[in-house]
Amino acid sequence: MYNSWLSLMMLAAESQQVVMLRTLKLASGGGNARLEASRMIIEKIAHANSEGSRLLFGASPESVVQSYRRKVRSNIRRLKKSN
Repeated sequence: MYNSWLSLMMLAAESQQVVMLRTLKLASGGGNARLEASRMIIEKIAHANSEGSRLLFGASPESVVQSYRRKVRSNIRRLKKSN
């Protein structure tokens, strides 16, 4: 039970870091900002669809949270390189 709460809290904290890094990138403007805005929307829709399907077919909520955390951490690494 506590692991689930910890995973959710970590997802929230990591997501806030992505929000900050993306805000900086979008505020800088230009072509890279446009690409990031497009990527952000495409990623959200694609990941929500795939994880929603996983839930419908019996995946545990914890595994879905872990999947989102992997995606968020990869975004942090990518955005830190480009900022």
